[in-house]
Amino acid sequence: MRPFVYRIAVKNSLTGYVLNLGDAGVKIVVEGEEEDIKRFMMELKEKKPPLAKFEKIRTKWGKARGEFDTFTIEKSSSDRILESSYIPPDVAICNNCIQDMLNPNDRHYKYAFTCCADCGPRYTSIIGLPYDRELTTMRDFPLCPHCMEEYMNPMDRRYHAQGICCPICGPKLTLHAKNGELIDCNNPIAEAARLINEGAIVAVKGIGGSHLAALTTDDECVLKLRQRKRDRKYKPFAVMSLSLNEVRKYAEVSQKEEEVLTSFRRPIVLLRKKEDFPLSKWISPGLHNIGVMLPYSGLHILLLQEVTDPAVIMTSGNASGKPIAASNEEIITHLSDLADYFLLHNRVIYQRCDDSVVKIVNGKTKLIRRSRGYVPEPIETPIPYRGKGILAVGPELTVTVTVMKGSRCYASQHIGDVSGDLDMMEFHESVTTHLLKLLNVNPEALACDLHPQFMTTKIAEEYAEKWQVPLVRVQHHHAHAAALKAEHKLDEPIVCIACDGVGYGPDGTIWGGEVLLSDYESSERLGHLAPQLMPGGDQATKYPIRMAASILSRVLSDSELRDILTSKYIDGFKYGEKEVEVVLKMIRDAKGPLSTSTGRVLDAIAALLGICMEKTYQGEPAMRLEAAAAKGKPTLKIEPKISRSDGRYVLDTSQILSEVLQALGKHRVEDLAASAQHAIAIGLADIAVNVAQEENVRTVGFTGGVAYNEAITKTIRKHVEKNGLVFIQHSVIPPGDAGVSIGQAIVAACRLLG
Repeated sequence: MRPFVYRIAVKNSLTGYVLNLGDAGVKIVVEGEEEDIKRFMMELKEKKPPLAKFEKIRTKWGKARGEFDTFTIEKSSSDRILESSYIPPDVAICNNCIQDMLNPNDRHYKYAFTCCADCGPRYTSIIGLPYDRELTTMRDFPLCPHCMEEYMNPMDRRYHAQGICCPICGPKLTLHAKNGELIDCNNPIAEAARLINEGAIVAVKGIGGSHLAALTTDDECVLKLRQRKRDRKYKPFAVMSLSLNEVRKYAEVSQKEEEVLTSFRRPIVLLRKKEDFPLSKWISPGLHNIGVMLPYSGLHILLLQEVTDPAVIMTSGNASGKPIAASNEEIITHLSDLADYFLLHNRVIYQRCDDSVVKIVNGKTKLIRRSRGYVPEPIETPIPYRGKGILAVGPELTVTVTVMKGSRCYASQHIGDVSGDLDMMEFHESVTTHLLKLLNVNPEALACDLHPQFMTTKIAEEYAEKWQVPLVRVQHHHAHAAALKAEHKLDEPIVCIACDGVGYGPDGTIWGGEVLLSDYESSERLGHLAPQLMPGGDQATKYPIRMAASILSRVLSDSELRDILTSKYIDGFKYGEKEVEVVLKMIRDAKGPLSTSTGRVLDAIAALLGICMEKTYQGEPAMRLEAAAAKGKPTLKIEPKISRSDGRYVLDTSQILSEVLQALGKHRVEDLAASAQHAIAIGLADIAVNVAQEENVRTVGFTGGVAYNEAITKTIRKHVEKNGLVFIQHSVIPPGDAGVSIGQAIVAACRLLG
């Protein structure tokens, strides 16, 4: 930013200075003719660099004092003038740096860490503010004379670029064997690529952590990686391709998907597989899409140029249930059972930061994981909060933390599942500490989930006691609704359809298929799916035929259900007929929690259709159901059955499963999958429309993990808009649990204000 300011100031014959502030803001003082200053201000807004973001421009005019002879860039100040900070996210390598890196006559030729003021690591390298080299991990690499010349030249694009370096002064790459021993080779990248081409699995240290890299066309290689990553029996792997042309060999790419793929954020984008899919079926088994990203560092480009496959598996480098490995010691120690070789470098990663994941749903960008490339950019809200700050610790799965400062929410990178693992809890703590430090916040309140047993709830309770501040407990789906409402900067109440796998309700049951009348401070439950027993608790989540049996038990007799389970679905019961009898007794005796979860109903349908009988990763049955439904049409017309109970609308899910069961063999499985999804979507939309009309509310929103389902989202939107209401969905905040901490912070702020 400062080089740009310098250039337009000199161009307009102005004197003065520009400097960075401790809150990531910029202070500019100029003297000159009034017309020149006005032109400077116009160019400041209209010609700013593509990555520059102006949250606010404060202008103060005064009489010229004649105290400057030239325009200069001054040393950064620790002063803060903004209500909150802007901290830059990591940025993909720019085209100019790629050209330098691939130019044999340039001194950056084939140098993996080439960057400039417009690209390169930011958040993952920042130790503190202001954003200067000595407060980043690049302070370990003093600039050589050539780089210093560029760094000091205001007309150079590497002027005051904090991450710049070259082969002489910058980080170095090394290749290591499985035991950590250094492999002597002239070109570690080329050697690593050769090993990948031969079928080896190579751990690659990147910008925010590590990846496990492997071939994508070799079934044996993919299955070897699955076997080593024990939690990856069927969970899809992300892949990376050198160019869009390579991606189009195996996936369909829309214009919107291309825009996101090639953006400076470079997230993983879920793309629909081509019918003639040339990669291994074990990359994303049972799914109609594949997670794809383009290279975002020089290292990736140089590696992929040497690999023969159209794509390389680039899955997160972490052991099951652990944070992504970031330091060289962690990578060698924690990934030695997973990788055959290690491609490492000696730049410290100060904040580990996993890849972001995006899905385009009905033309809207939906963030599944908001992490590298997005974090820690603030999310603007309409909440007029002016307190000392709020810390929200997130739910239990797909956790992020959020710091609210002023009207902005600063959500952290993806942390993961915080359910008791010591390393994950330490990661949660380190992210929290770092974010609070960067934002200079000492929270006056904390926010957490309503669930009393969540590990994050216990963490929040400890913080609240330690800091002697109030703790605000926020119901899970209310947090989802508040985040959606704030994203659209609405003041009036909304009717919110919140659908996911699990959320603790105030009544002590499991919610997950809710229609809420929602404001920021509170929400009222006015509709939901029919409560269904989960026989065996979590076992009904792992083996969804149990859930199907429970739902069908409301419309079938014991003997009818037994006959169906033993004759058609015995493979879904690990211990055969004996287990069937145990499950039936659990259902009769009501042994298990009650749930209104949409996720559990979709899982049950997947099992009923024989699509998925065991959940091996989060959301698998519902994702496989969506994949099947994508190839079908809702040919079975199911009329949703809605009743009233205790003043609330209730959608009968037993009736939906019963009609699907009766139609088996009469319709294609793909068509039944589409029909069942359609019935659930119409039923929820009907309830939402009824509530909106009764409560005189004009806006209906859809949030929660189920909102990633394209067909369900499209059906709900169409039905809501057909009834003259406004439909809203997420495009900035993740609809899933990664967005919950944002909603928690917003609810807490409003209750404090209230």
